[in-house]
Amino acid sequence: MRTRTLRMLAAGATALALFSGAGAAAAAPGGAPGIDAKDTLARSAPKGLHIGGAAAGGGHHADAEYPDPFTSDEPYRSLLATEFTSLTPENQMKWDHLRPSREEFAFADADDIVNFAEENGQVVRGHTLLWHSQNPAWLEEGDFSDAELRDILHEHITTVVGRYAGRVAHWEVANEIFDESGNLRDTENIWIRELGPSIIADAFRWAHEADPEAVLFFNDYNVEGLNAKADAYYALVQDLLADGVPVGGMGLQSHLGTMYGYDPSLPDNLARFGELGLETAITELDVRMELPDGAEPTPAQVAKQDEFFEFVLTSCLEEASCGSFTLWGASDRYSWVPNTFPGQGSATPWTDDLERKSAYCVLQSTLLSAQPGGAARAQHHPAYADCRAA
Repeated sequence: MRTRTLRMLAAGATALALFSGAGAAAAAPGGAPGIDAKDTLARSAPKGLHIGGAAAGGGHHADAEYPDPFTSDEPYRSLLATEFTSLTPENQMKWDHLRPSREEFAFADADDIVNFAEENGQVVRGHTLLWHSQNPAWLEEGDFSDAELRDILHEHITTVVGRYAGRVAHWEVANEIFDESGNLRDTENIWIRELGPSIIADAFRWAHEADPEAVLFFNDYNVEGLNAKADAYYALVQDLLADGVPVGGMGLQSHLGTMYGYDPSLPDNLARFGELGLETAITELDVRMELPDGAEPTPAQVAKQDEFFEFVLTSCLEEASCGSFTLWGASDRYSWVPNTFPGQGSATPWTDDLERKSAYCVLQSTLLSAQPGGAARAQHHPAYADCRAA
């Protein structure tokens, strides 16, 4: 681990100690616990770093016992509006949500998120245009020629990116295109399987034509450190850039688990993509833990979760190319983790009831310590919640 990383982790720990006992923050009018206009992750972040959150909806939420989170839960909406400077639609821009049929685009839910972000001075990350998962049945099971499939993808990218031109700052164009060994998903991914690897470059070119100002990203999980999968992206990006393909960023999802550890080479991996001239981003961070039979997190699990969140944030803060840090979920109530990984959970910095966990305090103190003045300035931060004592 780099010396600078160790210095920043120490600074974050110092700031956290300074914050302890600072008193409880006032609740915002929206009713979300611990929210204050001067006491949020958004206000704590240093200049130039977007703090993002996923706007819950679609996907597994459609079958849940609660109504659509983004449109119906006002305290949750208040949290999204105050804690973040960037929003990512969790499912509302994925193919199965956006394209109920070949002839139809269902933009209402995506429009709501983009409008909400603009009203609250936030940027938007578009997620996602080319993926092997969550495609509609009419697409995966259709009998299309190669030419028809190419036209369908071209139309989709042009229509979706064009609709939000100037309103979506970043697009995750190609999502999860490599397997763990660094091989292209040429059997799972309909686009690569039927149209060949060159369709990846075409997707970036089409997105750029639809919105020349948007930064266009690759995005994947298990690419935090220096490994075969990350190496495959690194090699592909170099080839695409040499061919003039408008790749602008590399997104590292960072779905972590306390039982698996984290890769300490994350800072080096971010740096090498930055050296290619790309923007880098942490796009989907959560840290889950094993909680069989509804067990509560142990102190050891909480401490490890705090460490993981701090390490990833610090790695982003120390890398000049890392301009966005997104948490995948702003409440355990709406986290994708229990639905996808039975017996696991508590993966976000907020409880089901939007109360802040110690992970929140670690994130906030680490952000504040990265601002000019560092830990000394932290002593005077107003309305900081003593959530570690809860």
